[in-house]
Amino acid sequence: MGRDWDFPRWPYYPPAPPKLPPPRHGIKVKQFGATWWGQRWIEALERLGYEYAARLRRGRSYARQGRVHDLEVEGGEITARVTGSRPRPYQVTIRVAALPDRVWERAIEAMAQRAAFAARLLAGEMPPEIDEAFRSARGSLFPERARDLSTRCTCPDWANPCKHVAAVHYVLGEAFDRDPFLLFELRGRSREQVLEALRRHRAPEAAAPPKPRRVQIAGQEVRAEAAGPSAEPDGTPPEAGPASITPRSSPPEQYERFRGRTDDLTFHITRPAVNGALLRQMGAPPSWRLRSTPTDLLYPAVAAAAGLARDMALGAEANEIATQGRGSAPRAPR
Repeated sequence: MGRDWDFPRWPYYPPAPPKLPPPRHGIKVKQFGATWWGQRWIEALERLGYEYAARLRRGRSYARQGRVHDLEVEGGEITARVTGSRPRPYQVTIRVAALPDRVWERAIEAMAQRAAFAARLLAGEMPPEIDEAFRSARGSLFPERARDLSTRCTCPDWANPCKHVAAVHYVLGEAFDRDPFLLFELRGRSREQVLEALRRHRAPEAAAPPKPRRVQIAGQEVRAEAAGPSAEPDGTPPEAGPASITPRSSPPEQYERFRGRTDDLTFHITRPAVNGALLRQMGAPPSWRLRSTPTDLLYPAVAAAAGLARDMALGAEANEIATQGRGSAPRAPR
């Protein structure tokens, strides 16, 4: 004998229309987290959105297809559009909480204690130990809590993150690979503010300049003036002027006269904290169309010139240093 079962009647939803093709100006991500700081950003997203793993996967697919476009970063806010199944793209907004001023001040003090930090930042790199400086200040450069990120999307999905928000996060990871200072900007400080604060903390306190003194150079009396202004014996302030060494008596015919051997010069050569820092800081000019970067092309010549200058300065003593690695042309830093 048959039995009727009373199944609930769920509302009918029409199938979603096919997705529109990605826009031509979409941002296609080839690699997620090519640098350690880009990877840390993606890890923060995946840790905060672990409950929505399926949406994260679809977000990665959207980022690879180039469905994210019109990405803008201003202050602590990121806006972008994501093309999905509807004719009108979805509008995504992500806000990152700025770090308190006291955290920034303590973190910069910790960074200023290490000379390599400023060198790497000027070269466009993020030092691996930089988050330790923020943690010592009881903060973190990367989002760690849900309240560090505020997201909004015009799609009907209630999940956070939805696939559109996730796609923007993955595109941001690649943007951070190219410009790590975007992380600073999202956390409340611009590149110029951070570098200026580092210079200010690393600058030694201005010491009182020595008083002018008279010295003998090759039998000629000169007055060696201090590098900065200093008070006269009677207490009156001196007139401001450039630092110089003023000869008391110097007939024109004596300029070509041999005055004796100069003191031996000594050189202290150390390895730079970042190879090719100036080239990397300058970047590519607007008209650059080659695949290789200026650093790839010019760094071997710069390194060879540095080696030649070292040889000229040290002479025969440089042989032991120069013989290492001379068999091949130096490679551009990565």
